Amino acid sequence: MLGEGYISRRAKLEDVYTEGPVVILGPSLIGQKTILGIGCIIGYPVRAKLLGLREKGLNLEALDEASKGTSIGRKCILRSFTVVYEDVKIEDNVETGHHVLIREKSLIGAGTRIGSHTVVDGRVIIGRNVSIQTGVYLPPLTVIEDEVFLGPYVRVTNDKYPPSSRMRGVTVRRGAVIGCGAVLLAGIEVGERAVVAAGAVVTKDVDPEIVVAGVPARPISTREEYDEKRREWEGGG
Repeated sequence: MLGEGYISRRAKLEDVYTEGPVVILGPSLIGQKTILGIGCIIGYPVRAKLLGLREKGLNLEALDEASKGTSIGRKCILRSFTVVYEDVKIEDNVETGHHVLIREKSLIGAGTRIGSHTVVDGRVIIGRNVSIQTGVYLPPLTVIEDEVFLGPYVRVTNDKYPPSSRMRGVTVRRGAVIGCGAVLLAGIEVGERAVVAAGAVVTKDVDPEIVVAGVPARPISTREEYDEKRREWEGGG
């Protein structure tokens, strides 16, 4: 029962702290000084395994046996009700908010922050020191490079004509900034240190060091101009 928690005998925990009952499945590895909030589930099996268990009886022991486990680094903080599927790698010093979902075959780089109610929907690569705010959706095949900022409720897509059988991932290059509520359509690339304004709908590639805004998004200025305005804002100007 989740109320009592469950920790697999195959799991390896190195001085891990828990706020209360958690579920840790399969040969999961969790590094030193990591904190797991109440209700976290680590190593949850993929859908195909879940369907296979339906005929055999579904309980935590069966889920544990089916899970191949997941890897979580040192000094991470996974806040309450974060769910991490099997076959995920989370590097050191990663933090999640509450009710975050990270599905299978995803990689989360060291020092990254993932806001509450964000969904990392499997086969996603997220670099190091990325800041992901509340309610972001990242579908399969998304690549987010190092030091990217994703504002609240950014939505990334991977299907240009849904529902189709062809998926094309979005790539956001190093140091880019994506504003609140922006939508990135399937297959586009946001260049290094580019900026996408709040509410923009990006239908084409964005060049490096360019600021785009609007629906559809169009260039309006440069990153140099954006950074100058940010410095003025921070200075109270």
